[in-house]
Amino acid sequence: MMLALRRAFALTAVLLAVVGFTRAAFGASSGDVMVIPIHGTVDEGMAHMVARAVAAANAEHAKAVVLDVDSPGGLVSAAFEIRDAIFDSKAPTYAFVSRRAYSAAALISLSAQHIVMAPGASIGAAEPIPATAKMISALRAEFASTAQRNHHDPLLAGAMVDKTIDAPDYKRPNGILTLDTQDALRSHIADATAPSFSAAMRDENLSGYTADAATYTWGEKVARFATSPEVSGILLTIGLLGLLIEMQTLHGIAGLIGVVALSLFFGAHIYAGFSDWIVVLLAIVGLCAILFELHLVPGHGLPGALGAVLLIVASMLAFGIAFYSVAIETLATAIVLSVVLFVMFVRAYPENAWYKRVALLTVQGPDYVASMDHRALLGRSGTAATYLRPAGMADIDGERVDVLTAGEFIAQGTLITIVRVEGARIFVEPL
Repeated sequence: MMLALRRAFALTAVLLAVVGFTRAAFGASSGDVMVIPIHGTVDEGMAHMVARAVAAANAEHAKAVVLDVDSPGGLVSAAFEIRDAIFDSKAPTYAFVSRRAYSAAALISLSAQHIVMAPGASIGAAEPIPATAKMISALRAEFASTAQRNHHDPLLAGAMVDKTIDAPDYKRPNGILTLDTQDALRSHIADATAPSFSAAMRDENLSGYTADAATYTWGEKVARFATSPEVSGILLTIGLLGLLIEMQTLHGIAGLIGVVALSLFFGAHIYAGFSDWIVVLLAIVGLCAILFELHLVPGHGLPGALGAVLLIVASMLAFGIAFYSVAIETLATAIVLSVVLFVMFVRAYPENAWYKRVALLTVQGPDYVASMDHRALLGRSGTAATYLRPAGMADIDGERVDVLTAGEFIAQGTLITIVRVEGARIFVEPL
């Protein structure tokens, strides 16, 4: 027993020695540098990923945290969370801007201790939407304090947000500051330039370490995928088309598909941070009003119209105020596609269950008679029992009948003949 334990300890010591020799020889271990992608729209999904990556880097004693930045911006609230997470990093932080770092992505880049930009890249353009005085003041302070913490120019950082800040060497009066690579280097916003990410790693003496790239979880991927304008437009189109087809069929299946698509749309935007439960409540009230109109009180119009307005407003608000232009474009495209596809569906399946609910389609039978059949009177003659002006009574073979003229006046007692019968209307002319 003791011999077996000694052999086990000896084997463990040998393995540790081999691992130690390997680390000494190659100077790196798995995850020595944590690389975090800042690509696409900045949202809550990205904030979750960055927070997890920085925590993992701290736990694994990473040598550096490197942000690979190429983003047009996004949610300011998510950028704040990412900035705070980067500030919590125990390792030195770097940001490599390959193409652009605008708006929220500019704040994320400034939160790194070192900024490296590729030739032709740019950083800035961070004016908030809506550009209220309160929002500008708060965001300008965030940019300035973040830049100052990492020894960048706080005045220029604030000029990325507030166009009233004067920076004549880098922007026109009353313009938002956006720096290209050369101006960023000249103003010391950027520390260096490199043609590629690998070159930046080499120049910052990080190429000898093993890079561990942060990745999104399945839930974060779904949220970011579903909130893209293209997928959002598809989900809205399916949702609206489902409700329209439900109006046509009233079977419940199309309506269920539409509700599921809209639920995915709003749920993804909530998870990504673009929307909140107030917007979802508006959407639910709108859907309930539309379904109430279709299935309970068809033909009233008011519940359905109110529900449609609430649903459209909720869909626009789900994108976030900062992306109102994207919301309008996506929603307009979804409405047009829904209408076109619905027209094609109606032509293929003209049976309209909703119209049957609101229109009188009863046929004649023992319990209902629309009007008597007067076609047997066609060609018969009689006497005007009253003045026809142009309507009146006529005596046809001893039977008083309601008749009409083509518009002329016929005196009482004039001989007449029946020239046309249209349902309950009997037209006469004088003989």
